[in-house]
Amino acid sequence: MKQKKTRLRAISLNYDLFQHETLRPPAPATLYTKILQDAARPLPIVTPPVKLPGQSLPTIAELYRIFDELNWLYWSGKLPSVTIKYSKRMLSAGSYTPSSKLIKLGQKYHQLFPHELVDTLKHEMIHILHYYHDAKFKAEAERVGTSIKATYHPSLQRPPKFVYECPKCRREYPRHKRMRMHSCGSCSGRRFDIRYKLRLKK
Repeated sequence: MKQKKTRLRAISLNYDLFQHETLRPPAPATLYTKILQDAARPLPIVTPPVKLPGQSLPTIAELYRIFDELNWLYWSGKLPSVTIKYSKRMLSAGSYTPSSKLIKLGQKYHQLFPHELVDTLKHEMIHILHYYHDAKFKAEAERVGTSIKATYHPSLQRPPKFVYECPKCRREYPRHKRMRMHSCGSCSGRRFDIRYKLRLKK
């Protein structure tokens, strides 16, 4: 009988020694502990939704709302306020003008690729910090998850108004504006050479 009591005492002792932490009663739930638990969880990166193909593009008011959400999500709201508008004439995806703090989004482009609108807006927002597509711009684009180049579409290519030709190699230079004192880059190099001055072909 004495040996049996000793064995039960040993089993009880072992249970106390190896009792798992989860068996302990949880701490009382308070608002402070809940805040600490929520703060420890990583926040998911959620890109604001855009209109699906076949639907109308976001309004200007919606674009400002998306701008503010992206600003707080990726830059902690530190980007300055800008003017945002659509452009019916431009064929590119978007542009940013630092002097007027203006972001223009190509309406024709995003009618073809409406799912890229948020991507374009993020791209132009990076230009507020880094105007050129340099290493800093590319690093920031990778951080926020946006593309560097727009999608190609043949309907977005404007036909050239003028075509110039080199008198020697016959290389053609299509341009949208007139060229007056320009020579062939292949024949003259970086400096202007009157012998290879481009002439208007059509």
